[in-house]
Amino acid sequence: MSLRSAISGKLRKLHYLLSTKKVLVLGDSHVVVFGDRQFLISNPMTHFEVCSVGGATVSGLENPNSKTQAYQIFRETVSKKTYDEIIIMMGEVDTGFVVWYRSKKYGEDIDVMLKTAISNYQSLILEMSSYAKVKIISTPLPTLDDDSAGEVAMARKEIEVSQLDRTKLTVEFNRRIDAYCKSEGIVSVNLDQHSLGKDGLVLNKLKNANPLDHHYDSKAHAKLIVDQLKK
Repeated sequence: MSLRSAISGKLRKLHYLLSTKKVLVLGDSHVVVFGDRQFLISNPMTHFEVCSVGGATVSGLENPNSKTQAYQIFRETVSKKTYDEIIIMMGEVDTGFVVWYRSKKYGEDIDVMLKTAISNYQSLILEMSSYAKVKIISTPLPTLDDDSAGEVAMARKEIEVSQLDRTKLTVEFNRRIDAYCKSEGIVSVNLDQHSLGKDGLVLNKLKNANPLDHHYDSKAHAKLIVDQLKK
């Protein structure tokens, strides 16, 4: 371990001890955005602990043999400490690939696969609500265009679905989750109206500078979340 890493680790522990609010953030690789300094600056007395499981899907949460073991990791993490709040942001892998892939593989309608993903997400939300107050952040919109290259794009080439269609499904997914949360009295932050351009696709300012990276630009994403959480 480098000296810088050691110092950084000690500072995080100190901030955890001094903070008056402990927040656990659960999700796929997109939740690493909560490590951006904007969250610390806007919430100096709040400690954000991020539990990121790359490739995690809500479609696979009920599968005990899933490759990521996301559900088991989330349960173990939340049971170790007491948190004031739990933030969850998931679904990008589902609406960008898994829902389409399963529809093709099993010969089922897209909406059937979408309902399965949503049902699993709802179960996770309810379970986490038994530990602490929950807030849901909408899943990021697709950023890779139809001609994108790179590891993620190639891995998802098994489905021939346009960026526009993937975006429409993501918006519908977020809309249904948002409606569910409101019916259950759970805070839901839907960022879609602040993320879509006139062409129906994600705004250029949210795209990563690396065209092969499907994550949002970290600073732009963090600012978007921070601004909306304030409201």
